[in-house]
Amino acid sequence: MLKNLSQCKIPHKHLPSLMDYSKDDIISILSAANILKNNPPVSASTTLSGRTLAMIFSKSSTRTRVSFEQGVKALGGSAIFLSTNDIQLGRGETIHDTAKTLSRYVHGIMIRTHAQSDVDELSKHSSVPVINGLTDDYHPCQALADYLTVYEKFGKFDGIKLAYIGDGNNVAHSLMIAGAKLGVEVVVICPKGHEPNAAITAKTKSMGNVTVTSDIDNAIKGCHVVYTDVMFSMGQTVTDAKKAALMPYQVNSALMNKAHKDAIFMHCLPAHRDEEVTGEVIDGPQSVVFDQAENRMWAQIGVMWHLMK
Repeated sequence: MLKNLSQCKIPHKHLPSLMDYSKDDIISILSAANILKNNPPVSASTTLSGRTLAMIFSKSSTRTRVSFEQGVKALGGSAIFLSTNDIQLGRGETIHDTAKTLSRYVHGIMIRTHAQSDVDELSKHSSVPVINGLTDDYHPCQALADYLTVYEKFGKFDGIKLAYIGDGNNVAHSLMIAGAKLGVEVVVICPKGHEPNAAITAKTKSMGNVTVTSDIDNAIKGCHVVYTDVMFSMGQTVTDAKKAALMPYQVNSALMNKAHKDAIFMHCLPAHRDEEVTGEVIDGPQSVVFDQAENRMWAQIGVMWHLMK
């Protein structure tokens, strides 16, 4: 299913989410990521020579910052870290002015922030590519890394069933979007009141095989991928009520035994052991969480190869 590097092309300038990306676009990114990881041409190390990525962070991160910095470096470029505490965007300068200014200095912008509208506005006014590093609604780079990992483990997307278990958050949204387009059956299993965004769910259901349910026992059957995330996303208020609702959806050995016999466990990290997942699962033989973490860099290399070269 993956392509040769010469076939990898996408018509997009920005990556605000994967909603407007086609199956072919996503395959192009994953193909480039796979090739640049495993069999890179000699020219890959100079693809972004002389080019700079500005990285705007209003949310802290380990994987996003390091994977983007190392990724752009692997392509011969450089990165500038910009905390909103250090730039004028955090002091009231408009996104319009920030986009116009940075476009005169750099060749691409990655932003990790709260509001999706900030990414959309930045994309609207920037003359250089804008990449969504995470918002409260979407996490496209994580989903690309996740499906790259799925392909590495199973060699296909057709016939794969992925169960996301827990809070219906930004990661769930992007897994639903990309999975629907790739032909993966995606089941989101969560307690009532903690479902994914209804409008995003409706769109993904129109694109592919997506189900949202609270029925763990039936939905987990035959799943090749069991995926979870933290109960409380960054910035969310921790409440006893939400934790109590989500604890029955903890991924543990008993749950993994209900999935496909060759199932893998995935988590976007950071993880809270013995909350959303037990230590025996995340540190066990079915876990591929650090393969996912590494593939954040390779998936983002695939994105930057397409958008910034």
